[in-house]
Amino acid sequence: MYVLPSPQEIIEYDGIYTLSFKGSIVINKNCEVAVNHYGKILKEDIYFYTGFSLPILRGNPIENGIYISKDSSLNEQEYILLIEPNMITIKGGDEAAILYGVQTLRQIISQKGAVLPCLSIHDFPGIKTRGFYHDVTRGRIPTLSFLKSLADKLSYYKINQLQLYIEHSYLFKDLSEVWRDDTPLTAEEIMELDEYCARLNIDLVPSLSSFGHLHKLLTTKTYAHLCELPDSDKEPFGFRDRMQHHTIDTTKEESYQLITEMISEFMPLFTSKYFNICADETFDLGKGRSKEAADKVGVDRLYMDFLKKLCGFVVSKGKIPMFWGDIISRFPQAIKELPKETICLNWGYAWDQREDETKALAAAGATQYLCPGVGGWNQLINLIENSYKNIRLMCKYAYQYDAIGVLNTDWGDFGHINHPEFSTSGLIFGASLSWKNEDMSYEEFLKRISLLEYKDKSLKFMSIVSDISKQSLFGWEMLVIYRELHHKVDENSKRKISGIFENLDLDSVYETNDYINSLSDQLYNTINSMDTSSRSLVKPYLVSATGIALWNKIGATIDHTVYNRTNKAADKPANLAIELEQWFHQYKEIWRTISKESELFRLQDLINWYADYLRDIN
Repeated sequence: MYVLPSPQEIIEYDGIYTLSFKGSIVINKNCEVAVNHYGKILKEDIYFYTGFSLPILRGNPIENGIYISKDSSLNEQEYILLIEPNMITIKGGDEAAILYGVQTLRQIISQKGAVLPCLSIHDFPGIKTRGFYHDVTRGRIPTLSFLKSLADKLSYYKINQLQLYIEHSYLFKDLSEVWRDDTPLTAEEIMELDEYCARLNIDLVPSLSSFGHLHKLLTTKTYAHLCELPDSDKEPFGFRDRMQHHTIDTTKEESYQLITEMISEFMPLFTSKYFNICADETFDLGKGRSKEAADKVGVDRLYMDFLKKLCGFVVSKGKIPMFWGDIISRFPQAIKELPKETICLNWGYAWDQREDETKALAAAGATQYLCPGVGGWNQLINLIENSYKNIRLMCKYAYQYDAIGVLNTDWGDFGHINHPEFSTSGLIFGASLSWKNEDMSYEEFLKRISLLEYKDKSLKFMSIVSDISKQSLFGWEMLVIYRELHHKVDENSKRKISGIFENLDLDSVYETNDYINSLSDQLYNTINSMDTSSRSLVKPYLVSATGIALWNKIGATIDHTVYNRTNKAADKPANLAIELEQWFHQYKEIWRTISKESELFRLQDLINWYADYLRDIN
């Protein structure tokens, strides 16, 4: 039997408890009304796994029932779960703790049905704030129904904070020029999600890009003059360009006014006491319109002055500011200039992530979250093992340097090509390792996730997916760069184009794709060992596995046809064009099950370019 996150203490006893169809869920009168909702969540799961619909009551314990109560002797988020032969008891120090006890019981019932082992669990989190950060800007804008299902999943694994990354994907009332070709989130949707999250003890924290990464805002006719680099609105769209540029000119008062107006419109939609202003990757600061000022005072001073103003503004609105720590980690002592309540979001995504920045920020007195990543950006399937290694290290540093939170990130660079479902393993790694400081092996995690999340009794599903994720040879980032360099006519770009293929290892495409096909066959075989409720999750993985193999073959074919290198995996380019268009039809069908149209058109444009290119080189 598995529970994720692992409880701090679990003791199993002889004996069983049989969940009877005559039983009840009884909530003590000392519990807040919100606990009624947790009772409903538990009731629905009991019905799903046993077919029994138990009534929910208020009152004293009933023999053979499930009794839920608040216990003032326990701390916040601390709970006790007792399964005895004649009763189940859940006691929690607060609402959140009671919910966590319910979620643990749900996981046990999902594996054991109506006959449960007798046990006692005493549990509490190692780190109080355990968050998930989801990009809803750079490619995908999810539907509200998907975001609610994400909140359900976060709660199931005891995550208590959610942030959605916004650049242009909110319907700001006076910025139609920014969102006119998109399908942005509305105020109603955000407020409904905020309420939904609150019922699950999840703090939905607003996160708005306010300094760097303002591509759509700063390429409009109205606001291009506020971009650090002149003529930003005249450049053609590129995924790389969007990532690398579009920092706001801090020397203009109009810049501050615009950003604070956006914050003021966005902030009231949320009940959270926090506001994340981002302020990361200000690559162009001091290189364009603010160069003269930077030459006088330095780029670091320009950064700090604008960051201080924004943090001060957030504080003046009664909120606690958060910001990404990649810039300030270069001069960590400057943290003392910010309002004392400010939280630094210290990120690092390498599988062997160093501790230097965390140590330096801690020494400087920063209040910080540690922010690892789920490894999905620029991948058809997340780099699952890399994410495990990264999250394990960052959570270790969080404990070592007394971080007050862990915020696990899920970015959407280059069009958010990966299905958000594929971030589930990383989400669970983060939830588990921020809850309990333990050294569970990668292989053991994959087994437990296979059973708990995908209901795969063979315990193989995630290990197969993990293997598939390592087989990309002509990956998404490289194929995007190759296409975008073709728009350039300078000699340097031409050299870079050919250099891409010189640096790729495409000799093994034939064998690699044969292995992908073998792994896909194994995925098909796991369907029979999965609960019927989880089988619909297999198709997105199969379509992405097919995509990895297809792009590998396209890379081999371009290398052979255009650059005259022998490759036995090369195919007739025109045939691949058809195969690519057919594959993307399946991909779009899956996209639309959970995402709005958002920037699907940009991916379609890239697919069309490759299909046409393949026909041209045929």
